[in-house]
Amino acid sequence: RNHPIQTFARRAIFVVIGLVVLWNLAPIAIVPTGYRGVLTTFGKPNEAVFDPGIHFVVPLAQTMHLMDVRIQKGEGDGDAASRDLQSVHTKIAINYHLRPSATVSAFRDIGPSTDIAAERIILPAAQEAVKAVTARFTAEELISRRTEVRDGIVLLLKEKMQRHGLELDEFAIVNFAFSRTFTEAIEAKVKAEQEKLKAERDLQ
Repeated sequence: RNHPIQTFARRAIFVVIGLVVLWNLAPIAIVPTGYRGVLTTFGKPNEAVFDPGIHFVVPLAQTMHLMDVRIQKGEGDGDAASRDLQSVHTKIAINYHLRPSATVSAFRDIGPSTDIAAERIILPAAQEAVKAVTARFTAEELISRRTEVRDGIVLLLKEKMQRHGLELDEFAIVNFAFSRTFTEAIEAKVKAEQEKLKAERDLQ
């Protein structure tokens, strides 16, 4: 004869297994706020974008995949050359999001996560845009015309991202780093100009 505790434990296990099976076979899927759903039937995505809420699915045959459309953050850096052939190391920061209407095409072309978009699309595109725009300016101009440099990069980057249903929200050049030789030359130039101004004031 089974002990009452053993019998209870066995029944509890069956209940838990039954609940898990029922949950997996439940004909509903929930898309939370900040996401859009892509419904696949035997792996093939439906063309409709599913808004936040409760949706009916066919158990075992259909799966609801969640795509994050909230603002994401990405950072990257890379090396480039200025117009006067100075080496420039640029660090950038970007905020972006997936355009809800492009959810299905992004799922199909990029993958089931917007994190993949940063690795495959955004950071390589950002590095390419930085190199292209940096080459238009001298090293000194990269500093003195920083806003113009930023706007040029944003223009190229937006164009590349929009092809994949991604929207650029914010872009910032965190830092320009030059070679030690060039940095020392700039410091010497600034010092010389300051000494010149001081000498003119003393003369007056």
